Amino acid sequence: MSTHPAKPSMRDSLVAAAFQLFLERGYEQTTVDDIVKTAGVGRRSFFRYFPSKEDVVFPDHEQCLADMTEFLAASADTDDPMARVCDAARLVMRMYAENPTFSVQRYRLTREVAGLRTYELSVVWRYEKTLGDYLRSRFADRRDGTLRANVVAAAVVAAHNHALRHWLRSGGEGDPLAEVDRALEFVRDTWRPDGAAAETPAEEAEDVVVVITKRSTPMWRVVREVESSLGEG
Repeated sequence: MSTHPAKPSMRDSLVAAAFQLFLERGYEQTTVDDIVKTAGVGRRSFFRYFPSKEDVVFPDHEQCLADMTEFLAASADTDDPMARVCDAARLVMRMYAENPTFSVQRYRLTREVAGLRTYELSVVWRYEKTLGDYLRSRFADRRDGTLRANVVAAAVVAAHNHALRHWLRSGGEGDPLAEVDRALEFVRDTWRPDGAAAETPAEEAEDVVVVITKRSTPMWRVVREVESSLGEG
């Protein structure tokens, strides 16, 4: 008995048709009517899946955002919040890594079309907000909780995007998950969960004693005053 590959879903067919035309004609020169004609469906079918032409360029981010939100919501109080947000960022990298050819094509397209870069930035902001919301709830008992959450969320996104761009610029060569692991490890080393990296232990602080005395005061008396100030007398 022969087996046949599964037929692409209508959604996938629309994405494939759109990128075929974007590569052949250019993004600005391609209309929604062109896309649905190539895909062999009607306009209503397109807008059932994508609110706009921009959305067909980023068909996977809505689901990835939902997966990230669900992943963070399932976190236990005993989970290390830094480890959790780093694992959440890895969900996004895995999404890109699942289809390197598509990811590289999209990257090149967004470099050429200013409107798509703006759209992409809005998506990045939503990822950062999702991470920040989670961290603010976990750092709520800290005096600097809101600041720490916002900065850490921005750092995690920046580290992820650094690794992602490096991989995409290479044409999708290499291991993107290893790249993002290295970048996120840098963030974790910088922002330890207990804040130890940002605070100096009290026992390491040096005491400074200033003694005001007359020039004619004997040295033994000056030493005694210093010892008395330090509690060593």
